[in-house]
Amino acid sequence: MSIFIIAEIGINHNGDVELAKQMIDVAVESGADAVKFQKRTLDKVYTQAELDTPRESPWGTTNREQKQGLEFGVEEFQSIDSYCKEKGIEWFFSAWDVDAQVLMRQFECQYNKVASARISHMPLLEAIAAEKKHTFISTGMATDQEIADAVALFKAAGCPFELMHCVSTYPAKVEDLNLKCIHTLKDLYGCNVGYSGHETGLATSVAAAALGATSIERHLTLDRAMYGSDQAASVEPQGFKRLVRDIRAVESAMGDGVKRVLEAEKPIAAKLKRTDDL
Repeated sequence: MSIFIIAEIGINHNGDVELAKQMIDVAVESGADAVKFQKRTLDKVYTQAELDTPRESPWGTTNREQKQGLEFGVEEFQSIDSYCKEKGIEWFFSAWDVDAQVLMRQFECQYNKVASARISHMPLLEAIAAEKKHTFISTGMATDQEIADAVALFKAAGCPFELMHCVSTYPAKVEDLNLKCIHTLKDLYGCNVGYSGHETGLATSVAAAALGATSIERHLTLDRAMYGSDQAASVEPQGFKRLVRDIRAVESAMGDGVKRVLEAEKPIAAKLKRTDDL
């Protein structure tokens, strides 16, 4: 099974559908399998006090105005849906609340995603699992008990899933990535385990592929200098193309682990392994 590569556009589109389409183009050109967005019902996810907090942004002077500016509505997602179908790439989303999950069902995406910050939101997980779609569950910030509870819920619902090892700092320090957790999670829960990375650079995500990650997700941006809290932990277009290329190369190089002598090695062996005296 090929590693499933996800270009996380998230909110890096800055509320602009045309920017989102440019990032979809990059994902397609790179050979990614899917692009992912985020969807929130602001008054369900944040308190009134949080939304009223002062915050300077291109959209105003409060948290609410900033978050509204970043939030796509149904009309924008209809455009995204059409564009992804035209370009031949899957798209899906991580909903942060039940209302958002229900709203987005109209698009009939093939996959679901549980964001790290929502892994303990059981009503949301129940709504997602009820759809019986393959679900990627990120584990950043999650305790052992929170992961176990999420796994139990999805297994009880008969919903296919895979965990994604994740460190939820933006950007994450290389020494904090703890990639061996890919094996730990697989051994503990007997399921496929992917990797959702927020580090700078590409080598560690390629290493995750070599360690057996079944999916790799990285944030995509057109320019890391753009406005936005996720931009610094994102990968620019040329880097994303290299990332996909290198993951595919590692995937091909891993092989099946069976030791054999290649046909191409036999004439070399005949020449170099001679034991007769010259």
